[in-house]
Amino acid sequence: MMSYQTYIFDLDGTLLDSLTDLANGCNHALRCNGMAERSIEEVRMFVGNGVKKLMERAVPGGSDNPLFAKTYQDFREYYLVHSLDHTCPYAGIEEMLCDLTAAGKQIAVVSNKFYAATQALVAHFFGDKIRVAIGERENIRKKPAPDTVNEALKQLGAARETAVYIGDSDVDIQTACNSGMPCISVLWGFRSKQFLLDHGATTFIESPSALLDI
Repeated sequence: MMSYQTYIFDLDGTLLDSLTDLANGCNHALRCNGMAERSIEEVRMFVGNGVKKLMERAVPGGSDNPLFAKTYQDFREYYLVHSLDHTCPYAGIEEMLCDLTAAGKQIAVVSNKFYAATQALVAHFFGDKIRVAIGERENIRKKPAPDTVNEALKQLGAARETAVYIGDSDVDIQTACNSGMPCISVLWGFRSKQFLLDHGATTFIESPSALLDI
């Protein structure tokens, strides 16, 4: 069916299974600064609002910790080198993107991951299937603000009225709402269906191929 013309995707937990590398980067930074490591399930719930917020949640005392700035920088430096150690697309993602491209659809990624990592990961895994990839940078507000989505629509030259947003978290649901477009929530990502329901999700897909039927 593919009733939309433009598909705007979240990255982590939606297109890419990046949890292990995020957890490894987090724990590397914590170890370097004499702090207790976090479990993979803790990190799963910490992600979604950008890496600075991830580290605020992981570091005891958050940004008030005297070592926070160094710990955050240690994470950034480590992750830029190790973001591809274990990260890969979820099963069926590449085929789904190929089908959307073949149907002439426009595709973008908007992420709260910092800009350089977003660009590098999208280019590495998806090449020219995704023309626009926007990450966290100083002059644009992060999700759930609509700014990154608005920028993606602008770069694509796409109409909001025929666009849909696809993500795996409560942040994505809020982002779609703030951007004035429908949200499709994926069930293979970092949040459970019940969690998503509790945060206002209304439309779900259990596999990437199911997106083609909406």
